Amino acid sequence: MHPVIKNCQGLEETDRQHLQRVEDGLAITADVSRADVLLYCRQSARTAVIVAQAQPHSISPLHPVSLVGRAVSQDDEPLVLRALREGTPGRQQRIAEGGAPVIQEVHPIYSSDGRTIGALVIETNLIERERHRRRSRAFQRALFWFQQMAIRGDLRDAKQLGPFGEWDGIVVTDAQRRITYLSGIATHLYRHLGYLEDLRGKRLGELQTKDDELVATALRTGLCQRWEGEEQTRYWIRQVIPLWRYDPPWPLPAIVADRLGRRTNYRRRAGALILVHDDTEARHKQQELNVQRVRVQEVHHRVKNDLQNIVSVLRLQARRCRTEEARQQLEEAVNRIWSVAVIHDFLSHDKGQQINIREIFQRIVSQIEQVALKPGCRIRIDLRGPSIYLDEDQATDCALVFNELLLNALEHGFDGGERDGHIQVELSNIANTVTIRIVDNGRGLPDDFSLEQTNSLGLQIVQTLVRDDLKGTFSLYNEGEGVVAEVSFPKRQ
Repeated sequence: MHPVIKNCQGLEETDRQHLQRVEDGLAITADVSRADVLLYCRQSARTAVIVAQAQPHSISPLHPVSLVGRAVSQDDEPLVLRALREGTPGRQQRIAEGGAPVIQEVHPIYSSDGRTIGALVIETNLIERERHRRRSRAFQRALFWFQQMAIRGDLRDAKQLGPFGEWDGIVVTDAQRRITYLSGIATHLYRHLGYLEDLRGKRLGELQTKDDELVATALRTGLCQRWEGEEQTRYWIRQVIPLWRYDPPWPLPAIVADRLGRRTNYRRRAGALILVHDDTEARHKQQELNVQRVRVQEVHHRVKNDLQNIVSVLRLQARRCRTEEARQQLEEAVNRIWSVAVIHDFLSHDKGQQINIREIFQRIVSQIEQVALKPGCRIRIDLRGPSIYLDEDQATDCALVFNELLLNALEHGFDGGERDGHIQVELSNIANTVTIRIVDNGRGLPDDFSLEQTNSLGLQIVQTLVRDDLKGTFSLYNEGEGVVAEVSFPKRQ
Protein backbone atom coordinates (compact mmCIF):
# COMPACT_ATOMS: atom_id res chain seq x y z
CA MET A 1 0.00 0.00 0.00
CA HIS A 2 1.27 3.47 -0.89
CA PRO A 3 2.62 5.47 2.10
CA VAL A 4 0.00 8.17 1.45
CA ILE A 5 -2.50 5.96 3.30
CA LYS A 6 -0.80 6.98 6.56
CA ASN A 7 -2.34 10.44 6.09
CA CYS A 8 -5.89 9.08 5.78
CA GLN A 9 -8.37 9.69 8.58
CA GLY A 10 -10.09 7.12 10.77
CA LEU A 11 -8.20 4.03 9.66
CA GLU A 12 -7.19 1.36 12.13
CA GLU A 13 -4.57 -1.30 11.47
CA THR A 14 -7.27 -3.88 10.61
CA ASP A 15 -8.73 -1.37 8.14
CA ARG A 16 -5.38 -0.97 6.39
CA GLN A 17 -5.03 -4.74 6.18
CA HIS A 18 -8.50 -4.96 4.63
CA LEU A 19 -7.64 -2.23 2.10
CA GLN A 20 -4.42 -4.11 1.26
CA ARG A 21 -6.52 -7.16 0.37
CA VAL A 22 -8.64 -4.94 -1.86
CA GLU A 23 -5.52 -3.56 -3.54
CA ASP A 24 -4.20 -7.08 -4.16
CA GLY A 25 -7.19 -7.71 -6.43
CA LEU A 26 -7.17 -4.41 -8.31
CA ALA A 27 -5.02 -5.54 -11.25
CA ILE A 28 -7.14 -8.53 -12.22
CA THR A 29 -10.30 -6.50 -11.54
CA ALA A 30 -9.19 -3.87 -14.05
CA ASP A 31 -8.33 -6.53 -16.65
CA VAL A 32 -11.56 -8.52 -16.41
CA SER A 33 -13.73 -5.40 -16.12
CA ARG A 34 -11.81 -3.78 -19.00
CA ALA A 35 -11.81 -0.60 -16.93
CA ASP A 36 -9.57 1.63 -14.83
CA VAL A 37 -9.89 0.98 -11.11
CA LEU A 38 -9.06 3.51 -8.38
CA LEU A 39 -9.05 3.13 -4.60
CA TYR A 40 -9.81 6.24 -2.52
CA CYS A 41 -9.56 6.96 1.21
CA ARG A 42 -10.74 9.94 3.23
CA GLN A 43 -7.99 12.52 3.80
CA SER A 44 -10.14 15.10 5.55
CA ALA A 45 -13.79 16.03 5.85
CA ARG A 46 -13.65 17.71 2.43
CA THR A 47 -10.94 15.78 0.56
CA ALA A 48 -10.04 12.24 -0.44
CA VAL A 49 -6.83 10.78 -1.84
CA ILE A 50 -6.09 8.00 -4.33
CA VAL A 51 -4.12 5.30 -2.50
CA ALA A 52 -4.05 2.63 -5.24
CA GLN A 53 -4.69 2.34 -8.97
CA ALA A 54 -4.86 -0.39 -11.62
CA GLN A 55 -4.79 0.02 -15.39
CA PRO A 56 -6.23 -2.69 -17.66
CA HIS A 57 -4.10 -4.83 -19.96
CA SER A 58 -7.18 -5.85 -21.94
CA ILE A 59 -7.92 -2.35 -23.29
CA SER A 60 -6.22 1.04 -23.49
CA PRO A 61 -6.34 2.70 -20.05
CA LEU A 62 -8.28 5.90 -19.48
CA HIS A 63 -5.52 7.10 -17.13
CA PRO A 64 -2.16 6.12 -18.66
CA VAL A 65 -0.16 7.83 -15.88
CA SER A 66 -0.20 7.07 -12.17
CA LEU A 67 -2.74 9.03 -10.12
CA VAL A 68 -1.70 7.57 -6.77
CA GLY A 69 -1.23 10.31 -4.20
CA ARG A 70 -3.58 12.75 -5.96
CA ALA A 71 -6.00 14.52 -3.62
CA VAL A 72 -9.54 15.39 -4.78
CA SER A 73 -12.22 17.67 -3.39
CA GLN A 74 -16.02 17.59 -3.33
CA ASP A 75 -16.09 19.56 -6.57
CA ASP A 76 -13.68 17.13 -8.26
CA GLU A 77 -15.31 13.85 -7.20
CA PRO A 78 -18.72 14.40 -5.57
CA LEU A 79 -19.74 10.72 -5.70
CA VAL A 80 -16.48 9.62 -4.07
CA LEU A 81 -16.80 12.08 -1.20
CA ARG A 82 -20.46 11.11 -0.72
CA ALA A 83 -19.57 7.42 -0.62
CA LEU A 84 -16.87 8.03 1.99
CA ARG A 85 -19.14 10.28 4.03
CA GLU A 86 -22.48 8.45 3.81
CA GLY A 87 -21.50 4.94 2.69
CA THR A 88 -23.75 5.08 -0.38
CA PRO A 89 -22.81 3.90 -3.89
CA GLY A 90 -23.25 6.00 -6.99
CA ARG A 91 -23.00 6.02 -10.78
CA GLN A 92 -22.65 8.78 -13.33
CA GLN A 93 -21.54 9.47 -16.87
CA ARG A 94 -18.65 11.90 -17.13
CA ILE A 95 -15.84 13.00 -19.43
CA ALA A 96 -12.41 11.58 -18.62
CA GLU A 97 -9.25 13.68 -18.70
CA GLY A 98 -8.50 12.50 -22.24
CA GLY A 99 -11.92 13.63 -23.44
CA ALA A 100 -13.54 10.17 -23.65
CA PRO A 101 -17.03 9.65 -22.17
CA VAL A 102 -16.95 7.13 -19.33
CA ILE A 103 -19.28 5.51 -16.82
CA GLN A 104 -18.01 6.00 -13.28
CA GLU A 105 -19.23 3.56 -10.63
CA VAL A 106 -18.39 4.33 -7.00
CA HIS A 107 -18.62 1.57 -4.39
CA PRO A 108 -18.09 2.17 -0.66
CA ILE A 109 -15.78 -0.24 1.15
CA TYR A 110 -16.89 -1.29 4.64
CA SER A 111 -14.88 -2.48 7.61
CA SER A 112 -15.91 -5.57 9.55
CA ASP A 113 -17.92 -3.38 11.95
CA GLY A 114 -19.76 -1.51 9.17
CA ARG A 115 -17.70 1.70 8.95
CA THR A 116 -16.90 3.17 5.54
CA ILE A 117 -13.12 3.03 5.15
CA GLY A 118 -12.67 3.56 1.42
CA ALA A 119 -14.27 3.80 -1.99
CA LEU A 120 -13.57 1.67 -5.04
CA VAL A 121 -14.12 3.50 -8.33
CA ILE A 122 -14.53 1.62 -11.62
CA GLU A 123 -14.32 3.83 -14.71
CA THR A 124 -15.37 2.18 -17.97
CA ASN A 125 -15.17 3.58 -21.47
CA LEU A 126 -18.72 4.20 -22.71
CA ILE A 127 -18.18 1.97 -25.77
CA GLU A 128 -16.86 -0.87 -23.62
CA ARG A 129 -19.77 -0.41 -21.21
CA GLU A 130 -22.19 -0.89 -24.10
CA ARG A 131 -20.35 -4.09 -25.11
CA HIS A 132 -20.76 -5.42 -21.58
CA ARG A 133 -24.50 -4.68 -21.73
CA ARG A 134 -24.86 -6.66 -24.94
CA ARG A 135 -23.19 -9.76 -23.55
CA SER A 136 -25.21 -12.61 -22.09
CA ARG A 137 -26.85 -12.32 -18.68
CA ALA A 138 -24.60 -15.11 -17.44
CA PHE A 139 -21.54 -12.96 -18.07
CA GLN A 140 -23.17 -9.83 -16.61
CA ARG A 141 -24.04 -11.69 -13.40
CA ALA A 142 -20.55 -13.15 -13.16
CA LEU A 143 -18.96 -9.73 -13.65
CA PHE A 144 -21.22 -8.26 -10.95
CA TRP A 145 -20.28 -11.01 -8.45
CA PHE A 146 -16.62 -10.67 -9.37
CA GLN A 147 -16.63 -6.90 -8.77
CA GLN A 148 -18.46 -7.39 -5.47
CA MET A 149 -15.66 -9.73 -4.41
CA ALA A 150 -13.10 -7.09 -5.36
CA ILE A 151 -14.92 -4.46 -3.28
CA ARG A 152 -14.88 -6.79 -0.26
CA GLY A 153 -11.24 -7.79 -0.68
CA ASP A 154 -12.39 -11.36 -1.27
CA LEU A 155 -10.22 -12.11 -4.32
CA ARG A 156 -7.92 -14.31 -2.30
CA ASP A 157 -4.52 -15.16 -3.75
CA ALA A 158 -5.21 -12.76 -6.62
CA LYS A 159 -1.63 -11.46 -6.52
CA GLN A 160 -0.40 -14.71 -8.07
CA LEU A 161 -2.55 -14.11 -11.16
CA GLY A 162 -0.92 -12.72 -14.28
CA PRO A 163 -2.38 -10.11 -16.63
CA PHE A 164 -5.55 -10.86 -18.62
CA GLY A 165 -4.90 -9.48 -22.09
CA GLU A 166 -6.89 -8.38 -25.09
CA TRP A 167 -6.48 -11.74 -26.87
CA ASP A 168 -7.30 -13.94 -23.87
CA GLY A 169 -10.54 -15.86 -23.50
CA ILE A 170 -12.99 -15.94 -20.59
CA VAL A 171 -15.27 -18.78 -19.53
CA VAL A 172 -18.01 -18.62 -16.87
CA THR A 173 -19.23 -21.69 -14.99
CA ASP A 174 -21.94 -22.16 -12.38
CA ALA A 175 -21.47 -23.73 -8.95
CA GLN A 176 -22.00 -27.21 -10.49
CA ARG A 177 -19.05 -26.56 -12.84
CA ARG A 178 -21.32 -26.26 -15.88
CA ILE A 179 -20.27 -23.82 -18.63
CA THR A 180 -22.73 -20.93 -18.89
CA TYR A 181 -20.73 -18.49 -21.05
CA LEU A 182 -17.70 -18.41 -23.39
CA SER A 183 -16.31 -15.29 -25.00
CA GLY A 184 -15.69 -15.37 -28.74
CA ILE A 185 -11.93 -15.64 -28.14
CA ALA A 186 -12.43 -18.51 -25.66
CA THR A 187 -14.55 -20.35 -28.24
CA HIS A 188 -11.75 -19.96 -30.78
CA LEU A 189 -9.10 -21.15 -28.30
CA TYR A 190 -11.05 -24.29 -27.37
CA ARG A 191 -11.33 -25.14 -31.05
CA HIS A 192 -7.54 -25.50 -31.01
CA LEU A 193 -8.14 -28.31 -28.52
CA GLY A 194 -10.63 -30.03 -30.86
CA TYR A 195 -13.90 -28.78 -29.34
CA LEU A 196 -15.81 -27.50 -32.35
CA GLU A 197 -19.33 -27.69 -30.88
CA ASP A 198 -21.08 -25.21 -28.59
CA LEU A 199 -19.71 -25.88 -25.08
CA ARG A 200 -22.41 -23.99 -23.19
CA GLY A 201 -24.31 -26.32 -20.90
CA LYS A 202 -21.51 -28.90 -20.79
CA ARG A 203 -19.85 -29.88 -17.52
CA LEU A 204 -16.14 -29.23 -17.28
CA GLY A 205 -15.63 -32.91 -16.46
CA GLU A 206 -16.67 -33.78 -20.02
CA LEU A 207 -13.65 -31.90 -21.39
CA GLN A 208 -10.20 -33.43 -21.52
CA THR A 209 -8.62 -30.30 -20.03
CA LYS A 210 -7.30 -29.09 -16.69
CA ASP A 211 -10.34 -26.86 -16.18
CA ASP A 212 -12.46 -29.16 -14.00
CA GLU A 213 -9.65 -29.85 -11.53
CA LEU A 214 -8.72 -26.17 -11.26
CA VAL A 215 -12.31 -24.99 -10.74
CA ALA A 216 -13.01 -27.72 -8.17
CA THR A 217 -9.92 -26.67 -6.21
CA ALA A 218 -10.83 -22.99 -6.42
CA LEU A 219 -14.39 -23.58 -5.18
CA ARG A 220 -13.20 -25.87 -2.39
CA THR A 221 -10.46 -23.57 -1.08
CA GLY A 222 -11.87 -20.17 -2.06
CA LEU A 223 -8.47 -19.29 -3.55
CA CYS A 224 -7.58 -18.15 -7.07
CA GLN A 225 -5.70 -20.77 -9.09
CA ARG A 226 -3.06 -20.52 -11.81
CA TRP A 227 -1.76 -23.32 -14.03
CA GLU A 228 0.72 -23.43 -16.91
CA GLY A 229 1.15 -26.53 -19.00
CA GLU A 230 0.89 -28.29 -22.34
CA GLU A 231 -2.32 -29.69 -23.82
CA GLN A 232 -2.79 -30.94 -27.37
CA THR A 233 0.73 -29.79 -28.37
CA ARG A 234 -0.03 -26.21 -27.33
CA TYR A 235 1.09 -24.35 -24.22
CA TRP A 236 -1.68 -22.88 -22.07
CA ILE A 237 -1.97 -20.56 -19.08
CA ARG A 238 -5.22 -20.98 -17.16
CA GLN A 239 -6.30 -18.81 -14.25
CA VAL A 240 -9.40 -19.54 -12.21
CA ILE A 241 -11.25 -17.15 -9.91
CA PRO A 242 -13.94 -18.65 -7.65
CA LEU A 243 -17.15 -16.59 -7.66
CA TRP A 244 -19.22 -15.88 -4.56
CA ARG A 245 -22.56 -14.16 -4.25
CA TYR A 246 -23.47 -12.22 -1.14
CA ASP A 247 -27.24 -11.81 -1.33
CA PRO A 248 -29.19 -13.63 1.43
CA PRO A 249 -30.66 -17.02 0.45
CA TRP A 250 -34.17 -16.01 1.50
CA PRO A 251 -36.41 -13.58 -0.46
CA LEU A 252 -36.21 -9.92 0.56
CA PRO A 253 -37.08 -6.63 -1.13
CA ALA A 254 -34.32 -5.74 -3.57
CA ILE A 255 -33.12 -2.63 -1.74
CA VAL A 256 -32.99 -4.46 1.61
CA ALA A 257 -31.18 -7.45 0.10
CA ASP A 258 -28.65 -5.13 -1.52
CA ARG A 259 -27.88 -3.31 1.74
CA LEU A 260 -27.66 -6.58 3.68
CA GLY A 261 -25.42 -8.08 1.03
CA ARG A 262 -23.07 -5.14 1.25
CA ARG A 263 -22.81 -5.01 5.03
CA THR A 264 -22.99 -8.65 6.10
CA ASN A 265 -21.14 -11.87 5.46
CA TYR A 266 -23.76 -13.85 3.52
CA ARG A 267 -21.69 -15.81 1.03
CA ARG A 268 -22.42 -18.79 -1.17
CA ARG A 269 -20.80 -20.38 -4.17
CA ALA A 270 -21.86 -18.92 -7.51
CA GLY A 271 -19.38 -20.49 -9.95
CA ALA A 272 -16.04 -19.53 -11.39
CA LEU A 273 -14.28 -17.45 -14.01
CA ILE A 274 -11.72 -19.25 -16.18
CA LEU A 275 -9.23 -16.99 -17.93
CA VAL A 276 -7.56 -18.78 -20.85
CA HIS A 277 -4.34 -17.71 -22.57
CA ASP A 278 -2.64 -19.53 -25.44
CA ASP A 279 1.07 -18.99 -24.79
CA THR A 280 2.31 -21.26 -27.58
CA GLU A 281 3.71 -18.63 -29.94
CA ALA A 282 5.37 -16.70 -27.13
CA ARG A 283 7.00 -19.91 -25.86
CA HIS A 284 8.25 -20.81 -29.31
CA LYS A 285 9.70 -17.33 -29.78
CA GLN A 286 11.38 -17.57 -26.38
CA GLN A 287 12.86 -20.95 -27.29
CA GLU A 288 14.19 -19.49 -30.55
CA LEU A 289 15.70 -16.57 -28.62
CA ASN A 290 17.31 -19.00 -26.18
CA VAL A 291 18.89 -20.93 -29.06
CA GLN A 292 20.12 -17.69 -30.66
CA ARG A 293 21.52 -16.53 -27.31
CA VAL A 294 23.49 -19.77 -26.95
CA ARG A 295 24.86 -19.34 -30.47
CA VAL A 296 25.87 -15.75 -29.76
CA GLN A 297 27.55 -16.82 -26.52
CA GLU A 298 29.48 -19.46 -28.45
CA VAL A 299 30.64 -16.81 -30.94
CA HIS A 300 31.82 -14.59 -28.07
CA HIS A 301 33.65 -17.56 -26.57
CA ARG A 302 35.47 -18.25 -29.83
CA VAL A 303 36.35 -14.58 -30.35
CA LYS A 304 37.71 -14.44 -26.81
CA ASN A 305 39.87 -17.51 -27.46
CA ASP A 306 41.17 -16.05 -30.73
CA LEU A 307 42.04 -12.76 -29.02
CA GLN A 308 43.83 -14.60 -26.23
CA ASN A 309 45.86 -16.48 -28.85
CA ILE A 310 46.81 -13.17 -30.45
CA VAL A 311 47.80 -11.81 -27.02
CA SER A 312 50.01 -14.85 -26.41
CA VAL A 313 51.77 -14.43 -29.77
CA LEU A 314 52.36 -10.70 -29.17
CA ARG A 315 53.76 -11.38 -25.70
CA LEU A 316 56.23 -13.89 -27.16
CA GLN A 317 57.20 -11.33 -29.77
CA ALA A 318 57.62 -8.63 -27.10
CA ARG A 319 60.09 -10.78 -25.17
CA ARG A 320 62.26 -11.09 -28.30
CA CYS A 321 62.30 -7.38 -29.07
CA ARG A 322 65.77 -5.83 -28.98
CA THR A 323 64.60 -2.26 -28.42
CA GLU A 324 62.61 -0.97 -25.47
CA GLU A 325 60.41 1.14 -27.73
CA ALA A 326 59.28 -1.88 -29.78
CA ARG A 327 58.62 -3.94 -26.66
CA GLN A 328 56.54 -1.14 -25.14
CA GLN A 329 54.47 -0.76 -28.31
CA LEU A 330 53.70 -4.48 -28.33
CA GLU A 331 52.74 -4.46 -24.63
CA GLU A 332 50.33 -1.56 -25.25
CA ALA A 333 48.77 -3.53 -28.09
CA VAL A 334 48.47 -6.56 -25.80
CA ASN A 335 46.59 -4.54 -23.18
CA ARG A 336 44.23 -3.06 -25.76
CA ILE A 337 43.40 -6.47 -27.18
CA TRP A 338 43.00 -7.86 -23.67
CA SER A 339 40.44 -5.15 -22.83
CA VAL A 340 38.26 -6.29 -25.73
CA ALA A 341 38.82 -9.96 -24.85
CA VAL A 342 37.51 -9.31 -21.33
CA ILE A 343 34.21 -8.07 -22.79
CA HIS A 344 33.84 -11.14 -25.01
CA ASP A 345 34.70 -13.41 -22.08
CA PHE A 346 32.00 -11.76 -20.01
CA LEU A 347 29.41 -12.04 -22.82
CA SER A 348 30.26 -15.71 -23.37
CA HIS A 349 29.04 -16.51 -19.84
CA ASP A 350 26.40 -13.88 -19.10
CA LYS A 351 22.82 -14.56 -20.21
CA GLY A 352 21.66 -10.95 -20.06
CA GLN A 353 22.25 -8.10 -22.44
CA GLN A 354 23.62 -5.68 -19.81
CA ILE A 355 27.27 -5.75 -18.67
CA ASN A 356 28.50 -4.66 -15.26
CA ILE A 357 31.39 -2.34 -16.12
CA ARG A 358 32.61 -2.33 -12.51
CA GLU A 359 33.33 -6.02 -12.85
CA ILE A 360 35.00 -5.44 -16.24
CA PHE A 361 37.19 -2.68 -14.75
CA GLN A 362 38.20 -4.97 -11.90
CA ARG A 363 39.38 -7.60 -14.39
CA ILE A 364 41.37 -5.00 -16.31
CA VAL A 365 42.97 -3.76 -13.08
CA SER A 366 43.98 -7.31 -12.20
CA GLN A 367 45.47 -7.86 -15.66
CA ILE A 368 47.47 -4.60 -15.54
CA GLU A 369 48.75 -5.38 -12.04
CA GLN A 370 50.03 -8.72 -13.31
CA VAL A 371 51.50 -7.55 -16.62
CA ALA A 372 52.17 -3.81 -16.71
CA LEU A 373 53.72 -3.18 -13.29
CA LYS A 374 57.43 -3.69 -12.79
CA PRO A 375 58.54 -6.34 -10.25
CA GLY A 376 58.68 -4.83 -6.77
CA CYS A 377 56.60 -1.80 -7.79
CA ARG A 378 54.16 -0.67 -5.12
CA ILE A 379 51.35 1.11 -6.91
CA ARG A 380 47.94 0.56 -5.31
CA ILE A 381 44.92 0.71 -7.61
CA ASP A 382 41.56 1.14 -5.82
CA LEU A 383 38.19 0.83 -7.54
CA ARG A 384 35.21 2.50 -5.89
CA GLY A 385 31.59 3.05 -6.83
CA PRO A 386 28.41 1.13 -7.58
CA SER A 387 27.77 -1.55 -10.17
CA ILE A 388 26.81 0.13 -13.44
CA TYR A 389 25.15 -1.88 -16.21
CA LEU A 390 25.62 -0.89 -19.84
CA ASP A 391 24.86 -2.46 -23.18
CA GLU A 392 27.55 -4.34 -25.07
CA ASP A 393 28.66 -1.41 -27.25
CA GLN A 394 29.00 1.12 -24.44
CA ALA A 395 30.70 -1.45 -22.20
CA THR A 396 33.29 -2.23 -24.89
CA ASP A 397 34.04 1.48 -25.39
CA CYS A 398 34.34 1.96 -21.62
CA ALA A 399 36.74 -0.96 -21.31
CA LEU A 400 39.02 0.48 -23.99
CA VAL A 401 38.85 3.99 -22.52
CA PHE A 402 39.56 2.74 -19.00
CA ASN A 403 42.48 0.62 -20.18
CA GLU A 404 44.08 3.56 -22.00
CA LEU A 405 43.64 5.98 -19.09
CA LEU A 406 44.99 3.52 -16.56
CA LEU A 407 48.03 2.76 -18.72
CA ASN A 408 48.52 6.49 -19.32
CA ALA A 409 48.58 7.14 -15.57
CA LEU A 410 51.14 4.37 -15.01
CA GLU A 411 53.37 5.43 -17.89
CA HIS A 412 53.41 9.20 -17.43
CA GLY A 413 52.52 9.60 -13.77
CA PHE A 414 54.73 6.86 -12.38
CA ASP A 415 57.43 6.42 -15.05
CA GLY A 416 55.96 3.17 -16.35
CA GLY A 417 55.71 1.64 -12.88
CA GLU A 418 59.14 2.63 -11.59
CA ARG A 419 57.74 4.92 -8.86
CA ASP A 420 55.42 3.96 -5.99
CA GLY A 421 52.02 5.59 -5.74
CA HIS A 422 48.25 5.36 -5.66
CA ILE A 423 45.57 5.38 -8.36
CA GLN A 424 41.94 5.72 -7.38
CA VAL A 425 39.13 4.90 -9.78
CA GLU A 426 35.69 6.34 -8.96
CA LEU A 427 32.46 5.32 -10.70
CA SER A 428 29.12 7.09 -10.44
CA ASN A 429 25.74 6.93 -12.16
CA ILE A 430 23.60 9.97 -11.40
CA ALA A 431 20.50 10.86 -13.43
CA ASN A 432 21.54 8.34 -16.10
CA THR A 433 24.91 10.06 -16.56
CA VAL A 434 27.89 7.76 -16.03
CA THR A 435 31.10 9.33 -14.76
CA ILE A 436 34.51 7.66 -14.56
CA ARG A 437 37.22 9.50 -12.58
CA ILE A 438 40.81 8.24 -12.44
CA VAL A 439 42.86 10.15 -9.87
CA ASP A 440 46.59 9.55 -9.32
CA ASN A 441 49.24 11.11 -7.09
CA GLY A 442 52.00 10.78 -9.65
CA ARG A 443 53.81 13.37 -11.71
CA GLY A 444 51.49 16.14 -12.87
CA LEU A 445 50.89 17.34 -16.40
CA PRO A 446 53.39 19.78 -17.95
CA ASP A 447 52.42 23.43 -17.84
CA ASP A 448 52.15 23.58 -21.62
CA PHE A 449 50.02 20.38 -21.90
CA SER A 450 47.06 20.57 -24.31
CA LEU A 451 44.66 17.68 -24.76
CA GLU A 452 43.75 18.93 -28.25
CA GLN A 453 47.39 18.93 -29.40
CA THR A 454 48.67 15.77 -27.71
CA ASN A 455 50.59 13.21 -29.76
CA SER A 456 49.72 10.34 -27.41
CA LEU A 457 48.00 7.56 -29.34
CA GLY A 458 46.25 6.35 -26.18
CA LEU A 459 44.74 9.76 -25.43
CA GLN A 460 43.69 10.18 -29.06
CA ILE A 461 41.89 6.82 -28.85
CA VAL A 462 40.14 7.96 -25.66
CA GLN A 463 39.02 11.25 -27.20
CA THR A 464 37.64 9.55 -30.30
CA LEU A 465 35.73 6.88 -28.36
CA VAL A 466 34.26 9.34 -25.84
CA ARG A 467 33.29 11.97 -28.41
CA ASP A 468 32.06 9.82 -31.31
CA ASP A 469 30.82 6.60 -29.69
CA LEU A 470 29.85 7.46 -26.12
CA LYS A 471 28.66 10.99 -27.03
CA GLY A 472 30.28 12.28 -23.85
CA THR A 473 33.04 14.53 -22.58
CA PHE A 474 36.65 13.86 -21.58
CA SER A 475 38.93 16.09 -19.51
CA LEU A 476 42.45 15.68 -18.16
CA TYR A 477 43.84 18.18 -15.63
CA ASN A 478 46.13 18.63 -12.64
CA GLU A 479 44.63 18.49 -9.19
CA GLY A 480 46.69 18.69 -6.03
CA GLU A 481 49.78 16.51 -6.35
CA GLY A 482 48.55 14.48 -9.27
CA VAL A 483 46.28 14.25 -12.31
CA VAL A 484 42.56 13.66 -12.78
CA ALA A 485 41.15 11.99 -15.89
CA GLU A 486 37.36 12.33 -16.07
CA VAL A 487 34.93 10.83 -18.58
CA SER A 488 31.18 11.50 -18.53
CA PHE A 489 28.56 10.21 -20.93
CA PRO A 490 24.79 9.55 -21.05
CA LYS A 491 23.74 6.01 -20.28
CA ARG A 492 21.98 4.45 -23.24
CA GLN A 493 18.45 3.28 -22.37
